This record gives sequence, C-alpha cells and structure tokens, in this order.
Amino acid sequence: MSRPRRRSVVAALTALTASACAAALTSCSVPAPRRTGPTADPAPGMPIATSRRAQLMQILAHPDDDLYFMNPDAQQMLDSGVPLVCVYVTAGEHNGVNHIPGRPDGPADKGAYSSARHQGLRQAYASLLGLDKFTEWQKGVATLRGDRRAEINTLADGNRRVELIFLNLSMHAPRRWTAVPSLWHDRALSVPTAITDGSPVRRADSYGYDDLTDVLVGLMERYRPTVIHTLDPDPDIQHSDEATRKRDSEQPGYSDHADHTAVASFSWAAMVRWVAAATRDGGGIPAFVATSFRGYYNRHWPKNLPPRLIEEKAAHLVPYGGDPGWECGNSGGCGDYNVGGRRPLTNKKGWVRSTHYRYPGARPAVAMEPDGRLSAYGVLGLRAVRWRETLPGSGRWSEPDDLGGGPLAPSLGATALKDGRQLLFALRFSAISGHGGSNTREIVLLEQRSAGGAFLAWRGLGNPEHTDDRGRRIGVPVAVTAPDGRVHLFVRNADKGVSTRVRGADGRWAGWQTLDGAAEIQDGLSTVVDGTGRVHVFGAGHDCVHHWTQEAPGRPLRHRPAGRLPAAVGTPAALAGADGSVQLLYRTERPWKRVSSRDSRGSASPELTRLSAGGERLPPVSFEGYGPVGAAGGPDGLALLGRDLRGRIQLRFEDRLLTRGAGPVALDTPTLDVTAAGATVVGLGPDAHPWIWSPPAGSAAG
Repeated sequence: MSRPRRRSVVAALTALTASACAAALTSCSVPAPRRTGPTADPAPGMPIATSRRAQLMQILAHPDDDLYFMNPDAQQMLDSGVPLVCVYVTAGEHNGVNHIPGRPDGPADKGAYSSARHQGLRQAYASLLGLDKFTEWQKGVATLRGDRRAEINTLADGNRRVELIFLNLSMHAPRRWTAVPSLWHDRALSVPTAITDGSPVRRADSYGYDDLTDVLVGLMERYRPTVIHTLDPDPDIQHSDEATRKRDSEQPGYSDHADHTAVASFSWAAMVRWVAAATRDGGGIPAFVATSFRGYYNRHWPKNLPPRLIEEKAAHLVPYGGDPGWECGNSGGCGDYNVGGRRPLTNKKGWVRSTHYRYPGARPAVAMEPDGRLSAYGVLGLRAVRWRETLPGSGRWSEPDDLGGGPLAPSLGATALKDGRQLLFALRFSAISGHGGSNTREIVLLEQRSAGGAFLAWRGLGNPEHTDDRGRRIGVPVAVTAPDGRVHLFVRNADKGVSTRVRGADGRWAGWQTLDGAAEIQDGLSTVVDGTGRVHVFGAGHDCVHHWTQEAPGRPLRHRPAGRLPAAVGTPAALAGADGSVQLLYRTERPWKRVSSRDSRGSASPELTRLSAGGERLPPVSFEGYGPVGAAGGPDGLALLGRDLRGRIQLRFEDRLLTRGAGPVALDTPTLDVTAAGATVVGLGPDAHPWIWSPPAGSAAG
C-alpha cells in the first residue's frame, strides 16, 4: 500500500554517539568529539547478536530502589512473562537500625538490618508474582568473576521468574561514609562486603573499581539481558537547604542519593565494557536497550502517576516494609519496618508518586523511506541501528543494521531535511571512566548522505556547558526543521533551561546559545512548527508550561510570558494547525485525596488539559491513563496516543478508544504516525525489537 510521507508527532528525544569528523569533513564548523574515555567506534556494519528472547536486568544501589523508582515498568514486564534479575550492589545495612515507627530504636545490628531488607524484597516480589508473601524462595551462592561470591534467591511461578542477587558491598567503610561513591572516584580504594544474617554466603570479599565493573560485566554476559534498568548516572544540580538535603538523603548539590549515582555510573561503565569485550574479535553487538530512572528527583517536580497507579506502587512497598509482628521465618527480621503501610503515600518526599526516565522521548524514531517503507532508528548495545520494513505496509521488520557510534544514551532525536535526508541527534557518553578519569558527555549528529541511503561520518556538536560536571547534566536533544531549511536543535542544560544550536540552510552550524527566560523545566521538550513557519518549544516547569517561539519565521526564539499555561506533569503534546494556531494537551497535577490532615500531595489528572499556546482554555479531553501523550490531526479528527492504567497502548480518535490488547509490552514511549491511510504506532518490546500496531478503522476498545 502506498502511503504519503508520515509525520512523527511524538518527538523522539535523542541519545546517539559520534566520533571525530572524518577527513572529508575537516572543514566542518563544529568541534570534533573528545577522544577521552572509551574508544568510540563509529564504523557501521558490525554484526548484532539478536536472540528475540526477552530478559530484564535491574541494577540497584539498595533494596527498595526498584520498588520506588522503576515501577510500574518492571511490574508490567514481569506480568507479561519477562524474566527478571535484580542485582543489589550494597548490603543496605546503613547504620544497622531497623526503625519501627512509634517505638524507641533498639541496638544497631547491621547484619540483621540487611537481612530484614532482603526478606522484605522476597515478600514484595512474591506478592508481585501473585503468591503468598511468605512463599519460600530457593537460596544459593553464585560464583562471580574474581572468585567472588554472592547470595542468589530464586522464585518462579509458571512462566514468570525472579532472581535476586546480593553483592552486599558495605554502604560505609572506615573513613568513608559513602563507600561505593568513594570506590567510583578512588583508584586505590577497596570496599569490603557485609555478612548478612541467615545468608548462605559466610565469607567476606572486597571490591576495587575494576572488580565491581567486571562482576557486573560477568552478570551481563551470563544473563544476556535485552533490557537493562539503571538509576540516574547524572542527576540534576539541586541546591536544597541543608536540613532538607539531610532529611531527604540527597548528596550535596545534586537531586539524588550518592549511592544511586555511583551505582548507575558503574552500570553504564559495565555496559560499555560488555559491548567492547563482545565485539573485540569481531563478535556481535549485544542486542540490549537501556532505561535509566530518576531517583530523588521525583520530590522536586509535579507528580506524574494517577491515583490508582500510586496506590498499586505503594502497595508493593507494604510487604517490603513488613511488620515486626510477622512470622516470616527470617531471623534478621521481616522487612524494612520504616517502609510500608500508608507511609509511602504520606511521606512528603513523594518518591512513590512519580516514575521519571532520565532520557525521555519516543523510541524508536520513525521515518518514511522513498520507496514507502518505514524505517525505525534506535539504540542497541549503546550503538545506533536502523530497522526497515521488509515491504511497504508489511508491518514486519528486517534485522537491524548497525549504524555505528557509541556509547549512546537510549533515545534518538530525529528530523528530516527538505530533500528527505534524515538527521539523527544523540547524547553520547564520550567518557565514563571513574577512578579519577574523565566523565564527559556531548551531543552528536549522524547525517544521511542521500534520502533513504547511507550516512556520512559521525559528527560532534559539542556541549552547551563548559565544564565536565555541568556537561553531565544536559538532556537529550530534540530537533525540528523549519520551512526555511534551518534546523533548530534544543537541549535542556545544567540550569534546567534550554540551549540551542541552529544549522543554516547551507549546512553550517551556529554556536550554542541559551534561550532567554529564567525558566526551570523538566527534560522532555516538545517542538512544533506552526502553519506560518514559526518554531515553538515547550517545556514542563514547576508551576507552568514554558513556551519559546519566534516573532516571525527566521527570527530568534523568545520566552513567552510565564503563567498562561498551567503546569504539566510531563512532556506536553503540541499540535500545529494550518492557520498558525498551536494546541497543547497534557496531564496536570491535582490534589491527592487526603489520608491525614497534613497530607495534600498530588497525583496526575485523569483527563487531558487542552489549551491554545496563548493560554486559552479549550474543552478538556477524557483520556484516562498515564505517561506522555502524543497528538496528531488525522482524517478521523484528533488522534491521541498514550497508556491506559494497565500500561497498554491506547489510541483515541475523537469518540473512539482503541486499545492494543496483544503483543509485547511497550518500553518507554512509542511513536505515533498519522496519514490519510490511518494511524500507526511503532514501539520497542522487551525483546529489544520494534513492533507495529496499525488498528483497522472501526476497531473497538480492547
């Protein structure tokens, strides 16, 4: 079936990697990527070791990080039958006090407290599998690289399986209050493991920087995950007052726990090392995708989960928190007693009320080939790849083609030039070496040589920030092509504002500029070009949606007066009309039902707020669910893409609601394309392979 050119209406926020300008591009007007850190391999065409067997691996700093920050994503994959392995790096022993609310603290016992937290995890995951929380697990000892040992707990129910691996590095060491963050920075440090009450591991080990990295690589090689969940390696700069910082356990100057940042950094370093080892002698690129989740960041922004999902997420922490009166058969205790009950809901930190991706955006990025086939661009094994439809309209994909690059963040930003050539933008980990080495990021570009054809060499576009530490805080790139041929590139910067570079119609890039307006926004920018040719950018702030646009096509973007657009809980969807108008659709925060006289924390609204870019309120749209929303105008009127409360993908065409009731679950955010032929949704599944959903006209809700 021949289809007109498609428009991607959910901006795919990018994460690709570049190497240096090739010899043919020595006159390029942008700086070459840095040469520090892991060696970049921009050469395309390497084999990719795809298996289509799904496996989820989560790498955590502490017991409960997954329950607070990675659900409902992990739960939905587990429910769909994807096996899960969780690797907990620290023992979680802290000061050894398992605080029971309302009672005086007993004596410190680190072995018992660590054991109680592990038991809480067993109770939580048994409940997640639909089993009795006291279901017995199989306990054993796993031998790791370097002859190190770790406790492994396994529980299976039908086709669902959970494995918990406890590395048990001490959270604190002599003269080192934060042991794992010190291990990341200090080349000479060695951190001992803790002995947990009741564990089959009774011998302490020690870990240096390379030891921990190699153990994580060994686990990746053993399990061959197709999806890897990590915490945030580059949390926002956050200058909280000292009392708030200590109460919320945030590291000085940043919006997360120091252990989260260090373990995420080790996780990304291990992924880089795994790919390098697998491809060193011509082997295939491991076909995995990664998702990093924000941590204590959740406290600082509007809450983006609806009440039902907040209740479900908090409910998984009830068996984890346990109760000192339970008879669970674990000598160390029956959970982390300060967690559970109504406490996750009433906690002012609000961690359980949101789930945020560190690298937001639709994936894969989708484009139309000149012959009518769809192409999907994504990141596999930290490198860019392209899938193509086998035939126009077939809905079936070829095996992925390696486009090189790396190591890249998970999401890609994309736009097309007027002649049909694709530009792909990415955030590259140009160095993530730890132990006193460089830790840098940069924006990179891959440009198509001809429409539907091969690509030029990777090209570096630098970083809007001038220091490595600030440069780590930037977001994923978003780009749009204006009718005058200019390409506008946007990136959230370290101050939480917006930085931009503009490529002229002649292909030359201007330098980085910061857009005006003292706005703090979340990552996940929306861009659109209106019917008059003006470029618009929207970002979700603390109290409103911030808006930048041009006075006229070709003019600089300026910040519009703030406050006209109420705050969004996530990326706003922008829809341009032919008359120059722009509509926005997004969820807002509403007060949470009060569970105490002091509790008024928020949740995401069930309906979509609908406004003009000038702030005029339009009738809201009923679209119960959660997460980012895509919008497009089509033959059936307004088309909306989102998730329902069970995580299934749903499409709304004015008064019809269509639900994707079969197929693999969607990772992160899919992409919506609409033409006269209908709507097509393209997403990634847990097997690290794209899927297509093109519901026939007149489909009913699933």
